[in-house]
Amino acid sequence: MKKIYETKVTSIGGREGEVFSPDRSFAFKTTAPGKRVENATNPEQLFAAAYSACFNGALGLVMENAGETYPSEVSARVSLMSDEVEGFSVAVTLEVHLEGATKEKAEELVAAAHQVCPYSKATRNNIDVQFEII
Repeated sequence: MKKIYETKVTSIGGREGEVFSPDRSFAFKTTAPGKRVENATNPEQLFAAAYSACFNGALGLVMENAGETYPSEVSARVSLMSDEVEGFSVAVTLEVHLEGATKEKAEELVAAAHQVCPYSKATRNNIDVQFEII
């Protein structure tokens, strides 16, 4: 494979710290889920933002290749999971809305996007990823 892009983000302090890019164009305070800290986010929100943006981009590519055009909106619900055997993990539900598409067409496009999205490939057979067509 040929690398087409690379980025770097640094974390200091883990869930009670900050994340930032070298030029600080991307910079957030971080906190644990459920805590109310002004202007802070958590790793689950960051993952949800990244996965929803990546999947929506893959959906756009799939639509373009299929000659289809529907305004799209993708929301990612990321759940932090815990059990006594596996420890911590995440699960994702992607809510996808394609304005004007039938449910069948939306399901077809979502399935195709799931095959090309880099985040879908990275999580496949690793975590539970579900889809809701809304």
